Amino acid sequence: MKLRSALLATTLLGSITGTASAQLFSENFEADPTANWTVNAGPSDFAANFFFDYSTVGIPAAPGGAGTRGLKIQANLFNNIFGGGSVSPIGLNLSGDYVVSFDWWSNINGPFPGGGNGSTNLSTFGIGTAGTTAQWPGAGVLTDSVWFAATGDGGSASDYRAYSTAAPTSYAAGNAVYAAPAGGINNSDPYYAGFGGVAAPAAQLALFPQQTGSTQVGAAGMQWHQVEINKSGDLVTWTIDGLLIATVDLNTVTLGGGNIFFGHSDINTGSSIDPNAPQLLFTLIDNVVVIPAPGVAMPLLAFGAALCARRRR
Repeated sequence: MKLRSALLATTLLGSITGTASAQLFSENFEADPTANWTVNAGPSDFAANFFFDYSTVGIPAAPGGAGTRGLKIQANLFNNIFGGGSVSPIGLNLSGDYVVSFDWWSNINGPFPGGGNGSTNLSTFGIGTAGTTAQWPGAGVLTDSVWFAATGDGGSASDYRAYSTAAPTSYAAGNAVYAAPAGGINNSDPYYAGFGGVAAPAAQLALFPQQTGSTQVGAAGMQWHQVEINKSGDLVTWTIDGLLIATVDLNTVTLGGGNIFFGHSDINTGSSIDPNAPQLLFTLIDNVVVIPAPGVAMPLLAFGAALCARRRR
C-alpha cells in the first residue's frame, strides 16, 4: 500500500509538473517564422525582421537561447511622422492565466550616455489584443490590449510606461499601477538603478565607433533583459529581470482578444538624422515562451498529497 501511494504521488506530481511547464506558445526565431506573424503598422514607416541575425551588429546571444536570430522592429526611420506598430502571432488566442516571457534588448544609437540624434524610442509589448490593429501610443480608440513600454536611452520624462484601453496614452507618473515609490517612471528614479551604466558590446563599438561611453543609470538599453508579463486572475503584471514595474487591474479595461504583441514606436515626429540610425535604433526580441501561470495546478497538487496521506492511514 505504501508503494502504491508513492507511485500515485509520483504520477500526480509528474502530471502536474508537466501541466505547469507545458508551453502554450514559443518562438526562438532560429528558423524563419515570418509567415506565422501579422504585421500591423501605424501611420509612419514600420519595419519588422523576424529572422534578423543580431550578431551582425555586434550583439551577443540572448541568455534564454543559443542562437543569434531574433525579431528586429523599427519605426519612423525616414518619414518624419510620429508612429509605431506591432506584430502578433497569427491565430494565437490565449485564455485563462499565463505568463509571457522573452529576452529583450533595446539598441540605441550613441554616443552615450545621452544617445545620438533621435535615439529616444520605445520598445513595446502586451497581451489581450485581437492582433489585427497596430498597438502604439497614438492608436487611441484602436487600443485593445494591456501593454507596456520602455525607452532604451532614458531620454523621456516617462521611461517606463503602462497602457490599456483605460489609458491609451499611458498611465501618468504617480499612478498606482506603477511599482516604484510614488509611481516614478523616469530612469532617474532610484527604483530603476539596477539597470543601465553599461557600454555597447565591443563587437558593436568596433563596427560603429560612435557607440562610445556608457548608458545612463536606470536606462534599459544596450543589455539583455528577461521580461515577463503575467496574467493571473484579474491582474496583469510586468517585470524586468524580476523587478516589478507595473500592475494593471483587468476589471478596469476591455481586452480585444487573446493574442500577444511586440512593437516599437518613435515618440517624436522627426526621424533621426543619424546616418547609422537604421542599423542601430531598434527593438530586439528573442526566445518568446508562453506557459500557464505558476500555481494554476496547485489545487491538484494539494488534492494528490491529501489522497496519498489518506492511503497511508
